[in-house]
Amino acid sequence: MNIKIPNILTIGRIIIVPIFVFTFFLPGFFGDLIPFFLFVIASFTDFLDGLLARLYKEESKLGELLDPIADKILIAAALILLVMNGTIKNYEVIAAIIILTREILISGLREFLANVSVKMPVSSLAKVKTFTQILAISILLTGESGNKLINFEDYNAQTIGIILLWFSAFLTLYTGYDYLVKGIDHALNEDRDK
Repeated sequence: MNIKIPNILTIGRIIIVPIFVFTFFLPGFFGDLIPFFLFVIASFTDFLDGLLARLYKEESKLGELLDPIADKILIAAALILLVMNGTIKNYEVIAAIIILTREILISGLREFLANVSVKMPVSSLAKVKTFTQILAISILLTGESGNKLINFEDYNAQTIGIILLWFSAFLTLYTGYDYLVKGIDHALNEDRDK
């Protein structure tokens, strides 16, 4: 079986998730640093596998299947862990719920549109959303170690991470609404044409 490099990177991203979860529970500095680096590496492979697939024309059905699954597992695991340990708490949990709900909604929408052979390209704003989301989660994963490194009066690492998480949630709502409108519009047109 000949598995292409972009697919190996995607599979690697899925394999990183349980290691990421395990290291999240390490105490102290290493419990902050290792999950942070694993999350950043996994997020970078998402960018890299797409780039290599386009560059070397190695796009595949396996990649189409696994890539969004790998992304959602990574983001969901990170958000759940951050809620569980109280880094994301109180009303901040709403931002995490918005992000997770949008991921599930768009997955279903993409699957529906794929069944009727309609592609849903990723918009530039959705790419900004993804970058902001990854940045927010990465900063939040640094925990107390991040607070010691980044501390500008009222703005430590966790505060900056939460602000970025809310900004990401706002972009998530906006881009998700845009995709949803397009999907519903297409479904209604399909029903009318029957």
